[in-house]
Amino acid sequence: MRSIFFLIGLAMLWAGAVQAQEPAADYDDLVQLHEELREYMVPGFTAGVVLESGARIGEVYGDEVMAAKLAGLDRFEARLEAMPVEDWTRAEQVDFLAVKSILNGYRFNLEVLRPWKRDPGFYLDPLMRVAFSEVSGESADIEELRRQLRLVPPLLASARANLTEVAGDFADLALYNLENSDGVNHYHPYRAVPPAGIIGWYDDLLERSRAARPDLARDVVAAREALVAFRDWLEAERPRMTAPAGVGAERYDWYIRHVRMIPLKASEMLVLAEREHERMTAALALLRHRNRDEPELELSRSAQEQAAKIAETDAIVRRFLVEEDIVTVPDFVGELGSNTPYIERPGGPNFWEQIQFRDPIPDHLHAVIPGHRFDAVLAARDTRPIRGRYSDGGRAEGWATYLEEALMLAGATRHSPRADEFMQIFGIFRAARVPADIAMQHNRWSVAEAVAYMRERTPWLDEDVARVDAEIYLRRPPGYGIAYTIGKLQMDALLADRASQLGEAFGLREFHDEFLAAGRLPIALIRYEMTGRDEEVALFWETPPIPAAR
Repeated sequence: MRSIFFLIGLAMLWAGAVQAQEPAADYDDLVQLHEELREYMVPGFTAGVVLESGARIGEVYGDEVMAAKLAGLDRFEARLEAMPVEDWTRAEQVDFLAVKSILNGYRFNLEVLRPWKRDPGFYLDPLMRVAFSEVSGESADIEELRRQLRLVPPLLASARANLTEVAGDFADLALYNLENSDGVNHYHPYRAVPPAGIIGWYDDLLERSRAARPDLARDVVAAREALVAFRDWLEAERPRMTAPAGVGAERYDWYIRHVRMIPLKASEMLVLAEREHERMTAALALLRHRNRDEPELELSRSAQEQAAKIAETDAIVRRFLVEEDIVTVPDFVGELGSNTPYIERPGGPNFWEQIQFRDPIPDHLHAVIPGHRFDAVLAARDTRPIRGRYSDGGRAEGWATYLEEALMLAGATRHSPRADEFMQIFGIFRAARVPADIAMQHNRWSVAEAVAYMRERTPWLDEDVARVDAEIYLRRPPGYGIAYTIGKLQMDALLADRASQLGEAFGLREFHDEFLAAGRLPIALIRYEMTGRDEEVALFWETPPIPAAR
């Protein structure tokens, strides 16, 4: 890459000037590069920018604009390669690789993913949040809502010109989400009968506006009409929207290694996930035998009953974490809520609710404490310029998934033997996601085929939860679906490494505290920093070109 850089005329002059005028790069230069890179790239991929662009989609996401943005990454790559990282401390080298992964990810987004051309949902996702807005707030909030509503028609009209390479699965998902509730409703305002998709939520907003703020109704109607027109356009164009949604096998492996910095190929992850699925399915059968005389746990029958279960679970978990020296819980960690609200569904509880409404502890460990919400509270206080602003999905989901079985084995569920079964069911679902994620990204399975596969292999898994998961893993940058099981296995390996290194001096609380203090970096980087073992990070120093499309 560096030699190519110096062959480019203007870039050669720029690089020469840098070399002549600046001292050799040191760690402070890495921090500066990181700041400049964030400023250069991040605003172009946020939901706020998508909405604010309105009729200026072509100016923000046009082919020439994005090609120039892609070409501009060359100078960041050249600066990064020139840094004498071999002379740095291990912690500084880890930060270097973290910045390298960010830069590689931006290149992949611009060169391969290109959601502004391939995915109608790229433009629709921000509009759902507009429909959730309250209409009884302060005047300034109402005016901001009015301004956002007026951006919807020009945004969707100009998006059509940009969507020239739409993937069939992306078009189908967009059409479904425009007219249907996803059946999961994560982070949606509660409705006894969920609105029918994005268009339905604008109907909901219109009803609330007519009751509380009639002056908003005209703008809501115009936004809704724009959504209907966009749906009609998608339906008419769908026969021509035949591009593949996945990135392909070679590009998937490139992304997993050089962006997610997981030292495995898809073929290796498939073997590991299949073994985990077998192991956990067998463990579930053994636990059911063990618990054969235990009473079945009943579903909560009211929000009050579920709230009481959550409060009791939270107290049990916090006491366990402290008394059993599992992890340090700082005084500033207060109430963290719950991840699964009580909802009464006409068709009965979904997959998550089948477990959570019986015993909240599996998801409480994963998503509340010491999982995601606890993790986020600690991360919010991290002021380090690189690590404090980095959040890797494999690290987040790997840590949270590891906690399920690890803390079960450490004794967190002694009070609830049936909860051990639920831990295995969670793990079975995580393992089933791996082949689904990979097959969709390899363009071997459609979303429907991935849904069918996961449902066949996971107890209680319903159509809606499976479809929402498949959509997330196909539409997010590659490798999120594998992050749970593979990240959990990386955590297991790190625990084994550290316990072997320290022997009798090993302590679980100290291990967890050290891991969390490293930041939300890829687990392979944290492993290098904690253990000094470098066989995994040796795969990350050199970044080959992204493979051509096949």
